[in-house]
Amino acid sequence: MRWRAAISAGLCVMGLIVTGCQRPSEGVYFELSGRIFVFNYRVATANYLVTLRRVAAIPKESRARAEFEDPQGGPALFTEEKVLDVDDGLTLASPFVQCVRKDRPYRVAITLTGASGEVLQVIETTVTSDVDQSVIPAAPLVVGPAYTPNPDMFKADGSTDFSGRTGCPVTP
Repeated sequence: MRWRAAISAGLCVMGLIVTGCQRPSEGVYFELSGRIFVFNYRVATANYLVTLRRVAAIPKESRARAEFEDPQGGPALFTEEKVLDVDDGLTLASPFVQCVRKDRPYRVAITLTGASGEVLQVIETTVTSDVDQSVIPAAPLVVGPAYTPNPDMFKADGSTDFSGRTGCPVTP
């Protein structure tokens, strides 16, 4: 009876070792490791930030192209990065965006291509913000390299205007 328990325990441990050492699926070079909207209230900008973790060696001269849904509507926004085979990860940032809405998922599609343009992997996901873009002002709070207060925000008479961006589309 004891030997059956010992054999069962041994098989379970072997099963964990074997499944823990599995190689990634064929054609999988990166996996999603993070996605977020970055709001910088100081300079009144927002953008997507998506990070990938490398799980397998990638062919030299590969590229990653990310397509980000434009929260303002209109055509998608793109960014493209060269993938270095020495990096363990990849960070893709969108151009600045406007009109990000709280709790609304925005589509992101990342295509990894080889040197000759062949598609190596496609990763699709969504990014959802936990705040509206109304948390940042319509104009930067500071200007210049010395972080000089923006005269459009901090008026000479001592008043301030921190109102957020207006004119965003009303979409669910």
